[in-house]
Amino acid sequence: MTEQLRLMAVHAHPDDESSKGAATMAKYVSEGVDVLVATCTGGERGSILNPKLQGDPYIEEHIHEVRAKEMAEARDILGVKQEWLGFVDSGLPEGDPLPPLPEGCFAVQDVDEAAGRLVKLIREFRPHVVTTYDENGGYPHPDHIMTHKITMVAFDAAGDPERYPEAGEPWQPQKLYYNQGFNRQRTQALHDALLERGMESPYGEWLERWHTMGRERHLTTFVPCGDFFEIRDKALIAHATQIDPDGGWFRVPLDLQREVWPTEEYELAKSLVGTSLPEDDLFAGIRNN
Repeated sequence: MTEQLRLMAVHAHPDDESSKGAATMAKYVSEGVDVLVATCTGGERGSILNPKLQGDPYIEEHIHEVRAKEMAEARDILGVKQEWLGFVDSGLPEGDPLPPLPEGCFAVQDVDEAAGRLVKLIREFRPHVVTTYDENGGYPHPDHIMTHKITMVAFDAAGDPERYPEAGEPWQPQKLYYNQGFNRQRTQALHDALLERGMESPYGEWLERWHTMGRERHLTTFVPCGDFFEIRDKALIAHATQIDPDGGWFRVPLDLQREVWPTEEYELAKSLVGTSLPEDDLFAGIRNN
């Protein structure tokens, strides 16, 4: 290809882009790829997960603005572009039975209508590759599942001139991937490496209850990006309301991560170009066309 490669990552909330595929994005940015994060919601109903910031009245009252500023900082750290789709966070319902979702939130929108916003952004940015979540949302948050649904519709519709004609000139992305960074293979490898070195592992409980977390996914694509793990972590820490810098996310030394598991993983969901699995590049089959 002679034109610049373009990657779009579709995420539910601010912070998701920094915890899922961030090192991959930073790697591609360093190689001259144009990378755009599409953030579906503003994270308005997200809990303040960093214990150091809990109880802060300003943050509680202005959570939408605070999370937007965090997103801007993370975006700059990763070197990516970012656009808001403008939907309202659905929150994570809790209880038995679960309460109804809030009126007007992202997860209760009509899928085809909501997908129109993403179709418009795809046609404007013209990505060759799109990444998002699998049908389980990566984990069953209603906004993650809805993100999956609208991305699947938009991927197919963006290239069809008869669909969403008001959304701009048609553009068909060539590949669609599901983020699968939280996979058993990686978790087990890091867990074993920590124990072998006499270190405490944060993954033991995860592995014990893995069978309750859904079926094993088929990992197709392993992107080498260990050199960008530090940038990934800095972007994640920028989401200060969501991440405790002293928490479990950061207990595994970066050098060990680079030695044991220096990739981020994906599941190829759709491809309109020929490729050979497993891959080490999201643009495999596109670069040489």
